[in-house]
Parts: sequence; C-alpha cells; structure tokens
Amino acid sequence: MGEFWPVRDALAYLAGSWRVERTVRDRASGDEGRFEGTTIFGPLAEGGLLHHESGTFTWRGVSRPAERTLRFLPGPVPGTVDVRFADGRPFHDLDLATGRHVADHPCAADLYRGEFTVRDADRWRTVWRVGGPAKDLLLTTEYVRETAGRAGQAREG
Repeated sequence: MGEFWPVRDALAYLAGSWRVERTVRDRASGDEGRFEGTTIFGPLAEGGLLHHESGTFTWRGVSRPAERTLRFLPGPVPGTVDVRFADGRPFHDLDLATGRHVADHPCAADLYRGEFTVRDADRWRTVWRVGGPAKDLLLTTEYVRETAGRAGQAREG
C-alpha cells in the first residue's frame, strides 16, 4: 500500500462527487468520532473548484449535521492547488504530482499538518495531525469517487 498514484492536474482529478468517511480521534482523551457524508467539487465561475462537504458527525454518542466549504483555486504551478477557506483566507497548498503531499497550516497556537495520498483514479486519503497546547487530534478521511472512471486521464504516465 506504499505506492502512490501520481496526478498531473489536481483540480481535474478532484472534480466531481466523493463519498467521505472520516474518523476523528482525540489522542489526549481517547474519544473518537466519525463523519460520514459527501464532498462535491463543483466549478467556480472564476476558475477552480468549490468544495462542499455535508453529512453527519457523531461525537460522544451524539449525531448532528455537519458541513464545510472550501475553495480550491489554481496554484502557482500548473496542476497545483491553492486551498482557501470559504471566506478567502489561505488554508494550504496542494500538489499531487507524486501522489503524495504534506501541507502545514498554523492556526493560533496549533499546527495542522496534513498528508494527502492518492491511491488510484477513484480513491484518496487525508490524514491531519493537529497539535497545540489544547489539541492532540488525528483526523483520517477516506474519499471514494461516486462515479468511477472520471479521472483516468489525470494519471502521469
């Protein structure tokens, strides 16, 4: 499972609808939560993709609706992405040319370190480690394309 799947154009690869399963583990308390839902990467008028995630988050036995929106804009190098929060603030960069990317996002006293790995044309994963004075979290998200085969042309080769 150590092999990564290179992606020439991250925006082209991500476009479409993905089934999402995320585990959230608080490594300090041992509590675990789970998110299940869908992420849709749809076109933005100015270029790039609007990432909208929605589903159900369960934490300490309580389930509630959850959603978030991000903007995936063309990065400074062709095929890369500049990921921004919905309000335009910078989040992280993304380059899947090797099939793996690590990005950092400092947030107040916390550091978010994300590892992105592409498994194949229809599966990718993120692992965010969040550390700081009050946080010690591990968030692992599996993405599976809802309509298979769309990104076959995105592979290097």
